[in-house]
Amino acid sequence: MHCPNCGIEVVEQAGFCHKCGERLDLADRPFPSNTRREGAPVSEFMSAGPQADQPATEPAPSPREKFMEAAAARQEVEEEPERELWQGSYSPKAMVGAWMLSALITVGLLVLAIWAKATWFWWVVVIVVLLLLLYQFLKLCYRRMNVRYLLTTQRFIHETGILRRVTDRIEVIDMDDITFEQTVLERVVGVGTIRITSSDRTHPELLLRGIEDVKEVSGKIDDIRRSERRRRGLHIESI
Repeated sequence: MHCPNCGIEVVEQAGFCHKCGERLDLADRPFPSNTRREGAPVSEFMSAGPQADQPATEPAPSPREKFMEAAAARQEVEEEPERELWQGSYSPKAMVGAWMLSALITVGLLVLAIWAKATWFWWVVVIVVLLLLLYQFLKLCYRRMNVRYLLTTQRFIHETGILRRVTDRIEVIDMDDITFEQTVLERVVGVGTIRITSSDRTHPELLLRGIEDVKEVSGKIDDIRRSERRRRGLHIESI
């Protein structure tokens, strides 16, 4: 018999060709389409491979390309008109602890005046109580007139000062975290302090003290922050 590959004569019982190493027990089987025969051009062998019929796939976009696409889409977002959502200032309810302390001091002075039974001591008590109430009243007026807050759909504006007014703005999209805290008395009257953490250089951490309905207001600030970020397409998956 002859080798089907090189044509040399070999023994019929041989399993392989002694010259080219061709397996002889597969001699009657047809050559696979992707097997290169001796003398066949390389281009024919390459075209017969499984990748010949498969279209070339485009490489996956890099993180930088994803970020650039997200930034371009954000620039195409139509600007909505700015709307006012909330405005406020220091609430008188935040001084409930100071007023209670003043009341306790007044009661204590009255008890001492009754125990002393001296006319001059009564005048001292009256003067001290009036000065204490005046101090608390002026303190309340100062805190209310010193700060003013305004929340819109795009910015948080806070003004400070009485004679010299300073206005600062924080873009809601730059806010990173909104939290609030309350003491026991503040929980009873529904006031508290809101803490705004942002990437603003002037006020990276802004404290809003004496805010009435603090839970509702802090939730409103956080909701508009998240809404603005979703509207402009700022998601971590896009980077």
